Amino acid sequence: MVSLADSQCGRVPRYHHGRSMRTVRSYLFHHRPSTSAQPALAPSSSATVSENLTDSVVDFKLRELAVGVGSSVAEPAASTEDLLEISREFSDCSSFGSDISGELQRLASLPRSEAPRSTASPEIDGIEGLGGTGIGSSSEILESASLDGVEPVVRSCVEGLGSPSAEAKRVAASKIRLLAKHRSDFRALIGASGAIPALVPLLRSTDPAAQESAATALLNLSLEEVNKGRIAAAGAIKPLVYAMRTGTAAAKQNAACALLSLSMIEENRATIGACGAIPPLVALLVGGSSRGKKDALTTLYKLCSTRRNKERAVSAGAAVPLVGLVGESGGGTAEKAMVVLGSLAAIPEGREAIVEAGGIPTLVEAIEAGPTRGREFAVHALLLLCADSPRNRGLLVREGAIPPLVALSQCGSARAKLKAETLLGYLREQRQDMAR
Repeated sequence: MVSLADSQCGRVPRYHHGRSMRTVRSYLFHHRPSTSAQPALAPSSSATVSENLTDSVVDFKLRELAVGVGSSVAEPAASTEDLLEISREFSDCSSFGSDISGELQRLASLPRSEAPRSTASPEIDGIEGLGGTGIGSSSEILESASLDGVEPVVRSCVEGLGSPSAEAKRVAASKIRLLAKHRSDFRALIGASGAIPALVPLLRSTDPAAQESAATALLNLSLEEVNKGRIAAAGAIKPLVYAMRTGTAAAKQNAACALLSLSMIEENRATIGACGAIPPLVALLVGGSSRGKKDALTTLYKLCSTRRNKERAVSAGAAVPLVGLVGESGGGTAEKAMVVLGSLAAIPEGREAIVEAGGIPTLVEAIEAGPTRGREFAVHALLLLCADSPRNRGLLVREGAIPPLVALSQCGSARAKLKAETLLGYLREQRQDMAR
């Protein structure tokens, strides 16, 4: 046992008694088990799509995760207050400040009544011409548009969505996507117009552009609270899962974000999981862009507030890519992955899968060398893995975890210190039991 006096803050050398972390990471990325429960983890052929076009609702909505809207689920071995703090930290992990809606960061800080409006009515022809080109000028037009000026355009779009012409449907979906991108009052108007039920069938379109526009339009519309219920009532959850499996990189990512938005309503979470959303989310952890991985992590975190969805995530093979992401530096995915691992570690199947995927040595290295926030997430996950498992405690000791845990108990945040001290207490108990 290392004494407190011998330890120091910062990076603490640890003594490996097993595989090196380089070996673990090599195993994770080059020798993934190919079982029937695992989703296809091949990188997407659309990986070169610009991430600027696929930014999502995550950063705006993560604040809601901290509040736990409508959720009363408590994880084993952790208090409600503790999980609330973890959620709050999770919401701060992203370094992105914008997303697909175009104004979410501003809306997050402005009262609803301060959303930009204008009584000036622009030329209807100028609005009707909005589409796939001239987005900069289009945004300026829409910022100053009046609700009365936009209403006939929305009616025209709804008619276009009901047209037998595939081209008319694609153009109408593109216009709604743009209209719903900017303002809350536009989103409310579109939601009440009957556009949502007409957009849903396009999620199964064989036209990639139409499918992508429909998925993104529904994402933007879901930012208006009343539209969440309308989207779910229109039967959009299963088609959104289909788009997440079959669409372009942008369609997959925005469909995932639309599901995240719908999951803010607690009763939708079980439905989203039952409709098969979790396997494609797990695949997005590996095949998605940096932004796509973050979106998938956040959506999984929210869905895994229910035990059944935790089980589905484990069955879908989530542990292997999550452990792999913990080993990635920069971008904020490592911290998010640790939080999701902590959620899965609340059930026995999750603990077993995480250990099998090499989670213990990877989390120990995160405590040793990771950023301050990541160390807290890592010790939280390890605490859940080891609380009721002498075997896992033994693995933790063999990985040389004691020196970094001692250092964390001295120099971490208040919560990190408490978790590290608790975990060290478990290890002392095990040592005493073995000595008897």
